[in-house]
Parts: sequence; structure tokens; C-alpha cells
Amino acid sequence: MSAEKEPIEGRAWVFGDNIDTDQLAPVPSYMNKEPEEGCKMCLRAVDPDFAANVQEGDVFVAGNNLGIGSSREQAPQYLKILGIRAVLAKSFARIFYRNTLNFGLPALVCDEAGRINPGDEVRVDPLTGTVDNLTTGETLAAEPLPEHLLTMIADGGLLKHLERKLAQG
Repeated sequence: MSAEKEPIEGRAWVFGDNIDTDQLAPVPSYMNKEPEEGCKMCLRAVDPDFAANVQEGDVFVAGNNLGIGSSREQAPQYLKILGIRAVLAKSFARIFYRNTLNFGLPALVCDEAGRINPGDEVRVDPLTGTVDNLTTGETLAAEPLPEHLLTMIADGGLLKHLERKLAQG
């Protein structure tokens, strides 16, 4: 299995229900700006320190309805640029869920996401749906991602995956 398909281990950033795309990608953050600049405004209304303090490999955890609102592609793109490597939520808005996968970011439905505390070290295995809370020793269940989506994620997202497939003929 390639490194991109191995479990993701990082610090949990925990948020509640109804985190919408306007909070993840506020309108002024992406208007006429490169994504690397716009992502600095990610979640500023909810946690002004998030964008400055998230680190490569961290895991984003939320409650119900993650990504509700507009179909703003910048929302999952900003999370990935900032270093988030997996997203867990009790439930997702469907367009946000698919956009997250399209950007090469594993998104898993985890009914028990509320059991994860801010700052907990977690290991997420998208293939098995296992979420190990390394801080508490607890193991949670999430819905695993199918192999074809894991391959797409490992390729770097939908566009890179399609480019690879087209290059193969």
C-alpha cells in the first residue's frame, strides 16, 4: 500500500455542528487571491487562531452538517493547503464531502466524532474506518472509504487522478 493510503496520524482540531463553507472560506478570503493567501482566513469567525496554528498532518473533526452552505470548492482546498490530512464528521453536506475527496483529502463519516477532544492525537485509517484516539486509548468506528476513492486520493485528487488515467491510455 502506498504512503498516501496508510493511516493518518495527527492532532485533532475539533469543531461543533453546522460548520459551513462561509466559515471555512469566507468570501473576502478567496476573492482575487491565490488559495495559499486565502486559506489564512479559514475559520477566522469560529477560531481566529486556526489557520496560523494548524500543522501538517493534523485532523479536522466536526459534528453534524459539516460543509453546509454553498458549494464553495475553496473550503476543503483551504483545509488541505493548511495541512489537514483527514476530515472526520458525524455528517457532511454532500457537495462538501465530494469536494473534499476531489481535492485528495480523506473525509470519513464518524458517528462518534464527538468523543474526540481538541488536541487529542488520533490515527485515522481510511481503508478500515478505524479511528484510534492515541491520547485516550479509545478506538472509534468510521465509514471506510472504498479502494477506488483511496486510489484517487493517493493520486492527489480527482484532477490528478484523471490526468494519470488519461496518460496511461
